[in-house]
Order: sequence, then C-alpha cells, then structure tokens
Amino acid sequence: MGYTDQRFNVNLSILFTELPLLERPAAAAAAGFTAVELWWPWIETPTPPQAELDALKKALDDAGTQLVGLNFYAGQLPGPDRGALSVPGTESDRFRANIEVAADFAASVGCTALNALYGNRVEGADPAAQDALALENLVAAARAADRVGAILLVETLNKPESPLYPLVSAPAAIEVVDKVNAATGLGNAKFLLDLYHLSMNGEDLSQVIKAYAAKTGHVQIADNPGRGAPGTGSLPLEQLLDELKDAGYAGWVGLEYKPGDRPSAESFDWLPASARAAR
Repeated sequence: MGYTDQRFNVNLSILFTELPLLERPAAAAAAGFTAVELWWPWIETPTPPQAELDALKKALDDAGTQLVGLNFYAGQLPGPDRGALSVPGTESDRFRANIEVAADFAASVGCTALNALYGNRVEGADPAAQDALALENLVAAARAADRVGAILLVETLNKPESPLYPLVSAPAAIEVVDKVNAATGLGNAKFLLDLYHLSMNGEDLSQVIKAYAAKTGHVQIADNPGRGAPGTGSLPLEQLLDELKDAGYAGWVGLEYKPGDRPSAESFDWLPASARAAR
C-alpha cells in the first residue's frame, strides 16, 4: 500500500508551467510519468483553431503520455473565474460552444474524464436560476461525454480560496452529480474528490471517502497548508489514498500541487521513480 501502488498522473496546468504548454508532456515523461491531466489550456477561447488542438495531441503522442483528465472551458483559470457553466450570458454560451470541442479532443487522445467546473455565484443573479442553468449545461456535457465514452466530473472547491463558488462541500457536489444522473439516465456523472480542497473546507476526509468513494470518478491531491507536494504540509495523504483504495477506488490520482520555488521536475522526490509510470 502507500504511494507506490497508486495510479498517478501529473496536472500540466499547475506543474511544469515554467515551460510552454507543448513542452510539458515531454517534461512529465522525462520525470518518469506516463499519464497527465489539464485544465482547459485556452483560457481566452472555448473554440481554439484546429491546428492548436492538433499540436497538443501531437505533443502528448510524441511524449508517450496519456491524457486522463481534461477540464471543459472554465473562464480565466488560473485567475478570478471558477468555471462558466452556471454564469448567465456570455460565459454560459462559451461553455456550451466548448462542449463538443472538448469532447471531440478528449476522444482524439483517448481521454475518458471531462471536468466541468460549476462557476461562481454572480452578484444580482438569482442562485436558483444559476442552478437551473448549470443543470441544463451539465446535462448537455454529460451527454457529450457519454458520446465519446467518458465520464463527467463535478468538483468541490474550497471556500477560503473560492468564496463565490457554491460547491464547497462534498455533499454539495454529490447533490449535483445525482441530479445530473437523474436527468440523463446515463450514470456517467461522478464526483471529483480533491483532498486538498476538502481539507481546506475542514471536512472529515476519511468520512468523505467512506461515504462517496463509489461515486468518485477522479481524485486530486496536494498537501495542506500551502498546496505543495506531499510531505510539505500535514495531510496524511498516503494513508488517505490507502483508505480510498480500501473503499474500492481504483482510478487516477492527479498531482495538482504547486512545486514551490524549485523547478517542477525536482518536486517529485516524495515518489520513487519506479512508481511514477501509469499502471
């Protein structure tokens, strides 16, 4: 048990960001990893030119890296935004324009998990109307994901860093997952369980794992405090990942942490090189 029998992947939107996007897959591969994930890389547009999508596919293929998770368009992330799908007007329209683009790109690289960030509450907008819009867009996203053999992920963030984001507890995200599955009948909406965000919210992580492992489609980790690599904070991440495994979770664990003031390649000393390649 412990770190050496997990299926890790590297988030290339928070690690290796000292390099241009197209050089990051090769850098992850050089560090020993064969699986990666990404936030939507084109924060300015939900519909990038096909040539840019093709270039990213080529970079992933040339590095021998498998993309195992991709965010739908989520606005300015990193930045002030936390998703687009519940934000009335232009942002919701942009999310919708992105659904098939993201799904088709995922299909082209064999990625089977698409993460849909909910979006912030908007001053002056009715929360109930935002939630209705969110459900409508999530249903469309779930259907597109299903078309390409993928799951749809719904993520809890943390209130201190995302005070306007409404899904800041595990039960809040699970409620949305259940509503989407009830509306589509597909059963492909799942919980993205991020141990860092949940710990920042003060949740009982062992209890969350027990309650929701069966509805979890993807896991992400960073230590707390600081959102650094495992061992830089006080979270018992090795133990928690064992608990997830014991609860039946056999999926990916995304490394979504900040490398600190050192190059990303030097931030993996907590994980033996032999345990980095996907199994």
